[in-house]
Amino acid sequence: MVSKLNRSPRQTALVTGGSGGIGLELAKVLARHHFDLVLVARKRDTLEAAAGQLEGKYGITAHVFAADLREPDAPQTIFDFATNETIEINVLVNNAGFGLGGEFVETDVKRELDMIQVNVSALTHLTKLFVPPMVKRQSGRVLNVASTAAFQPGPLMAVYYATKAYVLSFSEALAEELRNTGVTVTALCPGPTATSFAEAAEMTNSRLFKTFGVADAASVSEYGFDAMMRGKRLAIPGIRNKIVAQANRLAPRALSARLARLAQETR
Repeated sequence: MVSKLNRSPRQTALVTGGSGGIGLELAKVLARHHFDLVLVARKRDTLEAAAGQLEGKYGITAHVFAADLREPDAPQTIFDFATNETIEINVLVNNAGFGLGGEFVETDVKRELDMIQVNVSALTHLTKLFVPPMVKRQSGRVLNVASTAAFQPGPLMAVYYATKAYVLSFSEALAEELRNTGVTVTALCPGPTATSFAEAAEMTNSRLFKTFGVADAASVSEYGFDAMMRGKRLAIPGIRNKIVAQANRLAPRALSARLARLAQETR
């Protein structure tokens, strides 16, 4: 599945967290629209399985690269891989990320620092590496997966909400910087989505997931792809999520924090 030369005339998209959840669904949408792929995740076996599925169904080339974005040097190794394989990355999808629920004074600091590394530092580093060649070519797209969590403080998931606020702010600022370069940046901000995220974040019993409704990853990914291809800076799938995001922008911050805590609490 990995060739030394990428001779395909198709464009190539790199997707982090591309072996499952929203990342895999985004990879499917990209493949259906005739993009070749570079899939990045921690486990090579799951990457190989996903790549084989996508190649067989859509007739594209799917390269795989196993990397742990908790490691600070991982973004550089990914960039070096693409460079050494002469793979030109036309679309960068920064999807990898994870959360952690609980009171900040009780949660595991190692997991939270790893979260900052993956959700913030690795995303920033990959963008720093792959965007300059796009600007030089005057063509490219970046899709950063944020969350509706980006629009308010998040008690009981304080660090996660803060990381997504960073992703949104960074994406909107970079989109403006790149306005006249031919490169677009889109922040995708889904609400609760049916993936393994909630279980890993220890929040499956929260009101947010039990009461507010859960979207499916395929529809979220379709929405995000369409927004990216249209060059939109902000993509919030679902009318309820749009209303909540706009309400949080207007509401007093203390009220937003209180309501977010109620959503994160279990019944």
